[in-house]
Amino acid sequence: MTAVRVTVSRTAGSVPREAGTAMLVRQETIEGTIGGGALEWEAMRIAREMLAQGQTALERTLPLGPGLRQCCGGSVTLAFTRAEDLPAPERTPLWIWGAGHVGRAIVATLAPLPHHALTLVDTAADRFPEADHGETRLIAVAPERLVPHAPRDAHHLILTYSHEIDLRLCHALLSHGFASCGLIGSATKWARFRSRLAALGHSNAQILRIACPIGDPMLGKHPQAIAVGVAAALLRSADRDHGDRTG
Repeated sequence: MTAVRVTVSRTAGSVPREAGTAMLVRQETIEGTIGGGALEWEAMRIAREMLAQGQTALERTLPLGPGLRQCCGGSVTLAFTRAEDLPAPERTPLWIWGAGHVGRAIVATLAPLPHHALTLVDTAADRFPEADHGETRLIAVAPERLVPHAPRDAHHLILTYSHEIDLRLCHALLSHGFASCGLIGSATKWARFRSRLAALGHSNAQILRIACPIGDPMLGKHPQAIAVGVAAALLRSADRDHGDRTG
C-alpha cells in the first residue's frame, strides 16, 4: 500500500477538528485535513515515516500546547493505518428542486462539505449549470412526479422558476413525507400557498412544517447570500442530529 489514513480517534480540550476526522497521506500528496498547522505537519511526518519503514498501524497522542506549540491547548489522539482511501462519510439526502441562480449557489456552497448527498432537479437538461460539483442530476417535465423516489428522511429545498411547480411540489412532499422542507418566496407567496395547500386537504400543522422564506433575511437576497443562510441552517440541523445520536 502507498498511503496512510490518519484519523482523529480521541480529543481532549480545545482542538482543531472533532473525533472521526480523517486525512490520507501519500509520499507526495495529501487528501483531506485534520485541522492544519503543526498538528497536521507532524501527522504527515509520522505517516510518511510509516510508509518508508513499512509499518501498518500505530497510535499517537499529541499535546497541542507543550508538544506542538499550538495555542489550542488540548490534545489529540491519532490513529495511523495503512489504507488507500478515506472512509465515505454518511451523507443526509438533500433534494434541491430548481437549478436556477439560488439552486446553483446552494449546490456550490454545500458540495465541498461532507454532510449532504445532493440531488438537483429541473425540467430540462439546458437548465443545469456547466460546472458539476458531484451532485446527482434529475430531469423531469413534471418534477412532482419524482417525489415518490425521494427518501422519506430527505431534506428538500423548493426554488423552481414556477410558482405552480412550487405548489405542486409542496403538495406532493406533504403527502410523501420529509425530514425538512424549505420554500423560496415572500410572505405574500407563502400566505397564498398556505391557503391553497389547506384547500388541498393539508392541516395547518402539516403546512407549517414547510419553512418559507428560506435563508437569513439579515444576509440579503443575493443568491449566494441566500445559499449561505440556507447552508448555515442545514449545518446547525446536522450538528443537532449528530448530538442526538451520540448524546
